[in-house]
Amino acid sequence: MQPVIEVSGIRKTYGQTVAVDEVSFEVKEGEIFGLIGPNGAGKTTTMECIEGLRKPDRGTISVLGLDPFRQVYKLQERIGVQLQQAQLQKRIKVWEAVDLWASLYRKKVIDAERLLEQLGLSDKRAAWFMNLSGGQKQRLFIALALINDPEVVFLDELTTGLDPQSRRAIWALVRDIRDRGKTVFLTTHLMEEAERLCDRVAIIEHGRIIDIDTPKRLVDRHCPERTVVLTTEDASAEERFRSIPVVEAVIPSDIGFTIRGLGEDLVTNVILCLSENRIRVSDFRTILPNLEDVFVKLTGQSIRE
Repeated sequence: MQPVIEVSGIRKTYGQTVAVDEVSFEVKEGEIFGLIGPNGAGKTTTMECIEGLRKPDRGTISVLGLDPFRQVYKLQERIGVQLQQAQLQKRIKVWEAVDLWASLYRKKVIDAERLLEQLGLSDKRAAWFMNLSGGQKQRLFIALALINDPEVVFLDELTTGLDPQSRRAIWALVRDIRDRGKTVFLTTHLMEEAERLCDRVAIIEHGRIIDIDTPKRLVDRHCPERTVVLTTEDASAEERFRSIPVVEAVIPSDIGFTIRGLGEDLVTNVILCLSENRIRVSDFRTILPNLEDVFVKLTGQSIRE
């Protein structure tokens, strides 16, 4: 896969505040790439620089082989953008907004009625914007970002403030965009969203990229610890668990044990130990690290809302 977005050493300041500090990365064709981090970390500023909405103080940016500042009009024909603070006139109807956006492009746009149907907005085509729910508004903004059949779609904090059901519906739409061969660049401070959606993520904090990789490899690299919590009355269990090579700690409790160790083999080895020694258990669960744990490990703090 060829990179469709190339960012090299960009820096953006506002007075004495450094919003983006020497950020570099590439986004490959056909992937969902997430820029993740807490609010105020520099996600939106970075995205707006890539889109050509803000000019960095230094560094270079290429999107689809185009300079987003010198070739802005060529680029606008080939990308779709959903802004974090997007709003429309209260009394504009859904079909009017779609028609307005379609008229802004010189090239032929995609079938608007089919797009509204795909996004579950057909029955709302005559509804005023102010009467749409939060999830419906977000789907409309996705429609406006897709109306020109873009090669790259930018989504900024797409599901912030939505209820869990609406959030999962939006996730399905984003996956569908990728499955249709588009490249998706998104920002989020929701670690679950990044973990479920993104092929690769870049973690940003205080304007600097901390690490870039797939969610799984980031977790494996920075948080290899695994935990098994089980309930058993077998008196020999603790000694058996301590003999497992990858186990680092066995913590007894009134009802069972917490077993901690490194690597994916911990769970398998505990299960084998239970089987080989015929240890009966009445409860068994695993605790696996996630991107939130990675962020805490790398920065020493939780994601700030």
